[in-house]
Amino acid sequence: MPGGTLGRVIHLYLHARALPGARPAVESFLAEARAVYEEPDGVAVRLQWSTTDPDAFVEIMEYADEATWRRDQERVEHDPRMRALIERWHGLLASGPVVSTYEDVPITVP
Repeated sequence: MPGGTLGRVIHLYLHARALPGARPAVESFLAEARAVYEEPDGVAVRLQWSTTDPDAFVEIMEYADEATWRRDQERVEHDPRMRALIERWHGLLASGPVVSTYEDVPITVP
C-alpha cells in the first residue's frame, strides 16, 4: 500500500449483494469462516448489513498493521483453505464484490 505506515490499522471493505433470501446463509458462512479468517494474529472480521437494502452488506476485515494485511493478501492468494472459502462465499453473491482498502490515520489537534 503506497504511503502506508506499518503501525496503522488497515481496513479492507468487501461491498457485496447477497443472492435474494441468502442473508441467513451469508451469516452462517461467515460464522463458520471466521475461525480461518481470524487465524493469524492481528486479523478481525465484521459484517454489516445495509439498513435500506436487505441484500446489501459489507464484510470488513481489520488488520493490526500493514504488514499483517500484506501477509494475509498472500494467504488469500495461495492458501487452499482460503481459496475454498472465497469460492463458497462467491456462490452466495448476486455479483462480484467491490473491494476497497483504507488505513487509519490519527487525527490530532494542532
